[in-house]
Amino acid sequence: MMDIFISAGEASGELYGALLVRALRETAGEPLRISGMGGERMRAEGVELLGEVTGAFGLGEAISSIRSLRRTFRKVSAYLSEKRPAVVVLIDFPDFNFRVARTAKALGIPVLYYVSPQVWAWRKKRIHTMKRLCDRIAVILPFEEELYRKTGMDAEFVGHPIMEEIEKLKGGKEFIRESLGLSPERGVLALLPGSRRAELKRMLPLYSGVVKLFRKRYQAYQYILPLAENIGDGEFIDELEGLRSLGVNIVRGRATEVLYASDFGLITSGTATLQAALLGLPMVVVYRMFPLTYLIGRLIVDVKYISLVNILAGEAVVKELIQWDAVPEKVVKELDRLILDDQIKRYMLEAFGRIREVYEGKHPSRRVARMVMELARGGPA
Repeated sequence: MMDIFISAGEASGELYGALLVRALRETAGEPLRISGMGGERMRAEGVELLGEVTGAFGLGEAISSIRSLRRTFRKVSAYLSEKRPAVVVLIDFPDFNFRVARTAKALGIPVLYYVSPQVWAWRKKRIHTMKRLCDRIAVILPFEEELYRKTGMDAEFVGHPIMEEIEKLKGGKEFIRESLGLSPERGVLALLPGSRRAELKRMLPLYSGVVKLFRKRYQAYQYILPLAENIGDGEFIDELEGLRSLGVNIVRGRATEVLYASDFGLITSGTATLQAALLGLPMVVVYRMFPLTYLIGRLIVDVKYISLVNILAGEAVVKELIQWDAVPEKVVKELDRLILDDQIKRYMLEAFGRIREVYEGKHPSRRVARMVMELARGGPA
């Protein structure tokens, strides 16, 4: 039986890992034993977990997770030394996964990196680390392929796994609205405050303030918030109950369905912004972080925009309200513009359509599964 190890450190990467595991079992043609770092979705696909996903992000936010990550790394190192899996697959989460890659390379185990660190935005020297540690790279942003290939690396743009989730949607918008407990006749504002605990701590008060203002202007609107599955039932009770008291419908997971069923979105910068664009959902993007993290980030991050939508479009297609600009009054003003100005909305949707064209027709999980098996077998499948 072939052993494969997959390491995903955060909620979005854990979803990609679960989709990859399913594709591996469908395409491998032989029994597989898959171990890794992940969460409930990977466990549900039969992965033996050595460690759980973390919500750590930034500087101060990561401190509480360091001890847990160290324990997990020791388990992973012992596993790699003992089992010598055929391939190690690393999904994003570079600070942890680079250490795993070094251990794997020292043991002669092939490494495939799936979802590249954003070396084009900051800490650009990591591209040399990637070249030294990785045998192949599967990237999910189209411009990343050329970036890595210029250095002589075996990189391939495979599309984005969130497109697979979109293509699996069944039923029309009205049907999905009803399944989410929403009225098909009334407008819907989707609220996506992020999946990391540190993000939720900073963003939930903002979202509450936005709803308080927005509901005064648009009394008939409905609100829905898909809470990330990695957040425990006992976390953020006060904040979530406050949102419920304002009429916000909170569901567990189901972010793709929520975005599809909605008319507009208020979205914390991250993968969800691309997901919304692929679904054609007009949005306002917000972000807040620990003040010191933000100030340091401004010095070292070399990008004009923070949302994937604007980065891919190469222009400010969606409004980004960051840090001290992320206040309820400014957010509601931008939502007003989207709701009342058809020209702005139309321009946004046209840009979203161009982005979707780049991702349509690709099957990233299947393609990455083939890449994994090629590495495991020492050549093309």
